[in-house]
Amino acid sequence: MELYLIRHGIAQERAAGIKDEERVLTKEGRQKTDKVAQRLVQLDLHFDLIVTSPLVRARQTAEILRETGLSSQMEESNHLAPDGNIHSWLKDWLEPRNYAQNTQIALVGHEPCLSEWAEILLWGEAKASLVLKKAGMIGIKLPEIGSPLGRSQMFWLTPPKYLL
Repeated sequence: MELYLIRHGIAQERAAGIKDEERVLTKEGRQKTDKVAQRLVQLDLHFDLIVTSPLVRARQTAEILRETGLSSQMEESNHLAPDGNIHSWLKDWLEPRNYAQNTQIALVGHEPCLSEWAEILLWGEAKASLVLKKAGMIGIKLPEIGSPLGRSQMFWLTPPKYLL
């Protein structure tokens, strides 16, 4: 299985009166995310499912990916919220679904969670080594059998500037 960890696009700055979960993508954020999504389509990428954090900026990013044709399926998961935990996501969300090995799933969320998730899948622990830019993507191939923690393989790490 391939997981594509995608950080949401550029969003409103934190400001008084705006709850973090309600921050939206800026005009520039929507435009850059759309350009990245179009480039991924040109690269013939397709996701069987897009799973997004429930926060507005992540949902908007996921909707852009879906509308561009990267997937027809999208759902929300609280596991991808900023306080999400990879161990509970694996146990409660991924394992019960028993996806085929050739499944490609995009997870749209936030930093530092997505980089930490990638590091845990790759090395078994978060090392604060990977940086995922806004609208950037990390591709991780999970092993066919057994726990993916510390046994996965990274095949993609791209900041958006290389896709525009």
